[in-house]
Amino acid sequence: MRGRIPDSFIDELLARVDIVDVIERRVPLKKAGREWTACCPFHNERSPSFYVSPAKQFFHCFGCGAHGSALKFLMDYERLEFPDAVEELAQSVGLTVPREGGNDRAPREDKTDLYALLDAAARWYENELPKNADAQAYCRKRGLDAETIQRFRIGWAPAGFDGVIKALGGSDKRIQLLNEAGMVASNERGHRYDRFRERLMFPILDRRGRVIAFGGRVLSSEQSPKYLNSPETPLFHKGRELFALWQVKQANPSLARIVVVEGYMDVIAMHQAGLPIAVATLGTATTPEHTEVLFRAAPDVVFCFDGDRAGRAAAWKALESALPRLRDGRQAYFLFLPDGEDPDTLIRKEGKEGFEKRLKAATPLSDYFFGELAHDVDIASLDGRARLAERARPLIARLPDGAFRDLMAQELEKRTGARALVEADPTARRAVQRPTVVQRSLVRSAIALLLAQPGVADQVERPYGFLRLDKPGVELLAELIDLARSRPGINPAMLVEHYAERPEYPALQKLMAAMTVGEPEAQRAEFFDALARMEQQAVIQRRDWLTAKSREGTLEPAEKAELRELLAARAAPAKTS
Repeated sequence: MRGRIPDSFIDELLARVDIVDVIERRVPLKKAGREWTACCPFHNERSPSFYVSPAKQFFHCFGCGAHGSALKFLMDYERLEFPDAVEELAQSVGLTVPREGGNDRAPREDKTDLYALLDAAARWYENELPKNADAQAYCRKRGLDAETIQRFRIGWAPAGFDGVIKALGGSDKRIQLLNEAGMVASNERGHRYDRFRERLMFPILDRRGRVIAFGGRVLSSEQSPKYLNSPETPLFHKGRELFALWQVKQANPSLARIVVVEGYMDVIAMHQAGLPIAVATLGTATTPEHTEVLFRAAPDVVFCFDGDRAGRAAAWKALESALPRLRDGRQAYFLFLPDGEDPDTLIRKEGKEGFEKRLKAATPLSDYFFGELAHDVDIASLDGRARLAERARPLIARLPDGAFRDLMAQELEKRTGARALVEADPTARRAVQRPTVVQRSLVRSAIALLLAQPGVADQVERPYGFLRLDKPGVELLAELIDLARSRPGINPAMLVEHYAERPEYPALQKLMAAMTVGEPEAQRAEFFDALARMEQQAVIQRRDWLTAKSREGTLEPAEKAELRELLAARAAPAKTS
């Protein structure tokens, strides 16, 4: 299951849309036989290697390896989270996304009024900014130009306890919405008042550019707190959102690097200086959810912090959150700024070029990792090296399997002299051990042919004889056949999307992307031939096992009878020839 969205709805959605239409709205396609082709939107190329298959409802790039369904294309191209991609695709075909629960078709709670109210609040704050001389002077002092103020929708929350309430209240329902949106608070007597007063206001946008919350900054250091964010609401969860991510995506169709800084003004200064690659967390430490969003946005993430104790503590927290998400192809770096400086002040002093030099010189995660763990350890002593190994092993174990984890383990061994026996995280180990799609070409071929034509599952007779074969992937094949039988008319992309949150998903996607040669009837014959050969292998496997057991003299009477039958069946062809 995908959170609150039922699998049945994903099936319906992918059946309603045509992947060619979805992609062609964003990338110009040309007909090429049964498929459509284009230059890949995910990497630079001169000749087309990006193909879209209407039959499979699947796209694949032979250059960079990108592939998937219409949903996956939206997630990669628009940089949307899965629920947002579902919403976007559903809206395009006039469907309402249901919620998971007792009633699969119950509509999701409509938050349209809440989004509209927050957008109206942002407009009200924007209109108040030109009316306040102090706020205008502060913007000039910080070097904010009109274009930047407009791009970030910066506004002003005036003094007084009921400015927003008077401007946007108007009815009990509106007051209730203001409360739900976190725009008003209540005192001990139950009297409501504006949460934000005498603050420069920064709207916080979601991944679709909608206002979901606000951050407010005071103009004077004598006021406190310096920053005030909206509380948690039905739309806003600070541990998952990043300030200015929307602006970064709008400014960068292809984003190679993203920078995490600490303050809103630091973000805005970088954007205004020509570095629209900066985001900020919202008054909280970097969370695992933040790092996943960051790495989905760009393969390289630079965490930029002050060089003091608090900055280094925040950097280590970011490192711990990033470790489980550092699969191959992703890289994290750490940039520590001089005392008393922040990105805003440094860009003013050094300009865009100077700050870019600092970014290029940022410390790779591996160097920061070992340097931080060893800073109070005497590496020259045996005890010190043992302590370093003890500290590093459980952290390296949190890395996903891959080349980077292997190299980190080798580096630990090099630094300590101890064998880097790193035990994987138990959940990661289960995922690795779980048989995904398979080593044996016969089972792999059967799965690939089924993915090419899910309709052949209807013709597979039960019970499945191939299930007796003890080989990786056999149970997955049976599961795919059952799923295809239970969903008449399911297309290949729909079948694969059922595994979106399971370890088998990447392997199934690769099999989908593989070219399946031959006409449909020939593919069908090849599929059933593969099943028949698997059944033959299962018989041979069983016969060999019983024969080995008979040599040990441990066969049960029923097993002896079974072995005689299997041996007789093997000899039968020779007698008739």
